[in-house]
Amino acid sequence: MTHGSAEALRDLALRHLPAETAERWTALLRPGLRLAVAGSADPAVGRLGGLPALPADAEWPVWEGHGPLSFVASIDCAALPSGALDIDLPGEGTLLFFYFDGQLDGGDATVLAEDPESRPGARVIHVTADAGPVAERPAPEGITAYPAVPLTARAGMTAAEPWHPSVQTEFAPDSTVGERYDHPVCAQGFLDALWDFDGEPGHRIGGHPYAVQNPVELEVAHGVLDGDAGWDDPRLAGEAGRWVLLAQFDSEDAAEMMWGDCGALYWLIRPEDLAERRFDRAVFTWQCA
Repeated sequence: MTHGSAEALRDLALRHLPAETAERWTALLRPGLRLAVAGSADPAVGRLGGLPALPADAEWPVWEGHGPLSFVASIDCAALPSGALDIDLPGEGTLLFFYFDGQLDGGDATVLAEDPESRPGARVIHVTADAGPVAERPAPEGITAYPAVPLTARAGMTAAEPWHPSVQTEFAPDSTVGERYDHPVCAQGFLDALWDFDGEPGHRIGGHPYAVQNPVELEVAHGVLDGDAGWDDPRLAGEAGRWVLLAQFDSEDAAEMMWGDCGALYWLIRPEDLAERRFDRAVFTWQCA
C-alpha cells in the first residue's frame, strides 16, 4: 500500500511499533518502481495513452463479442533501472497494456478477475526487441486514444497492508485472511501513519500493489480458484501467494483516465509465467473507491 525509501519506512515502523515487530514488518518490504508523470528533464521509461507501437503482423487485441480494447500504457523494459525489482522482467522490448474500458458499450461489459470469460478484456503484449520494425497503430473505429503522457521511474520499497496475506501470515497466521486482526500492525495509529506517508495508489511496476480496497492478490486468487474458496479457506492465501504485481495504473488526470470512481487497474502474474515470458497468462483486476 505504501512506497518510499527503506530507511523512511523502517523509521516510520520504529515510531509506531515495538522494535522487534518493526524489524519483522520491515523485512516484508519489497522493491518496486513508482511511475510518475515525467518532467522535461526526467528520463522516460514509458507512457500512458497515445498509440501502441506494434509489429506489422501483430493484431490489435479484441475481446471476442465485444470489440477492440483501449490502449492504456507502454513500458520500455530496457529503460527501467537495472536491478531495481525482485521480479524477472525482460531486459528488452516493450510491454503494452490494453483494457476494454467501456468506450464501445457504455460500460455494460466489465472485466472481472472472478469471471474467466471476461479475461480477454485485458491484455499484456510483450513486443520483443527482435520483433522487427514497429510502427504506431491507429486506434480502431469507435476507440478514442488517451492523451500520451510520458512516465519516469522512481525506485523504492513497497509495504503491503496489514491484512495482505504476506503480512497476515507473519503476524496472525490463524486469523481470517483479508480481515483486520488484533495486533500492533493493525493499530489505527500505524495505519494512519502509512496512509499519511503515501495516500494514493499511483502507477507502479513490481513490488506490493497499492490496493484501493482488499488485497488484489486475494481477488485474483479467488477468481483463479473459480470462486470455490471462501475467505476462510486456507487455499485462498496459498494461491494469493503465487501471484506478484506486474503493473498497476491509477486514474490520471493528465491522461484523462478515470477508472470507475478514482480507481486503479492491476495486472498480476505468477513468477514462473513471467520467467517464461507468458504474458498471456497475466490476470487483471481493478478496484475503485
